[in-house]
Amino acid sequence: MKVLIVGAGAIGGYFGARLLEAGADATFLVRPQRAARLRQGLSVRSRFGDIALAAPPTVTADRLQKGFDLVLLSCKAYDLAGAIDSFARAVDGQTLVLPLLNGMRHLDILAERFGAPRLLGGQCQIAATVGEDGNIVHLNDTHLLSFGELGGTRTPRAEAIQAVFSKARFDARLSDAILQEMWEKWVFISALAASTCLMRGAVGDIARAGHAELARRMLRECAAIADAQGFAPRAQALAKAEAVLTDENSPLTASMLRDVERGARTEGDHIIGDLLSRQCAPAPELSLLAVAHAHLKTYEQRRARAPA
Repeated sequence: MKVLIVGAGAIGGYFGARLLEAGADATFLVRPQRAARLRQGLSVRSRFGDIALAAPPTVTADRLQKGFDLVLLSCKAYDLAGAIDSFARAVDGQTLVLPLLNGMRHLDILAERFGAPRLLGGQCQIAATVGEDGNIVHLNDTHLLSFGELGGTRTPRAEAIQAVFSKARFDARLSDAILQEMWEKWVFISALAASTCLMRGAVGDIARAGHAELARRMLRECAAIADAQGFAPRAQALAKAEAVLTDENSPLTASMLRDVERGARTEGDHIIGDLLSRQCAPAPELSLLAVAHAHLKTYEQRRARAPA
C-alpha cells in the first residue's frame, strides 16, 4: 500500500515517521523548504522510542503523480483548501482519503471535492510539536490513531489499512463507530480550548484557582450540542474528559492557546465556532462557549491589524 502523508508537521511527521520506521511505503508531501530540511533527516523524540530517519521520502506538489492508495491528511483547518489543491493530482480511482482534522466541517469539504465514497473518518489523540530544529517532539503518553468507514461497517479496504498501521509503533484502531469517536473528541477539545484560551492558563491553573466548575460547564455545553446532533458523548468519554479538565496537577493546555501565546492564527472558528453553529436550540443567555469564541474572534481581529 502506497501512503501519501500530507505535511510533515507535528501530527503528520509523527505518524509518518512511525510508518516509515515500520517499513511502510510512505512519502511526505511537503513544500520545497520543508523538503530541503528533511533531506538532512527527520528525528522523533518520544517515550515510546526515538526515531532517526536519514532522508525520509518526500515529494513536492509540482512533482506529485498518481498511484497512491491512501492519503493521510493532517493539517490545520484553515489550511485545508491549500492542502487539497496540493494533493488533488495524486487522487485516482483507487485512492482513499483519511483526514485527521478536528471537527466535522472538513468531511463536507472533502466529500464535495473527491466524493463521499473515497472518505474515511479518523481522529488521533496525541500531543506533539515541531521543535526549532524541525524535528518532532512527542509531549504526552498517548499516540492513538483510530479510523473507520463513516457508515460504521468493516470493509476490506479499511482492514487493509489496519494491516499496514498495526505494524507501526503507535496505537492503531479500526473503529466501527468513528463518527461517535470524532464527536467525542470534538466535545473534549472544544471544552479544553475554550476554557484554557479564555482563562489564559493550563487546566491545573484553572482548577487550583478554584474554577474547575468553569471547565465542567464548558464540557456540558459542548456535550449538549453533540447530543442535539445525535452523537451524545458516552458516559465513559464524558467522565474521562471531566477528569482531565479538572485535574489540579495538570499542565495541559490546548494547542490553540499555544497559538495565541505566539501570536499565530487559531482554529477558533473551525473548532468552537462550527460547534456553536450546530446548536439546535437557542443558546443560554450567557453561553461560556460563545464568550470563549468571541474572545478568540477578538484576538484574530487584533492580530490582523498588527504590523507585519
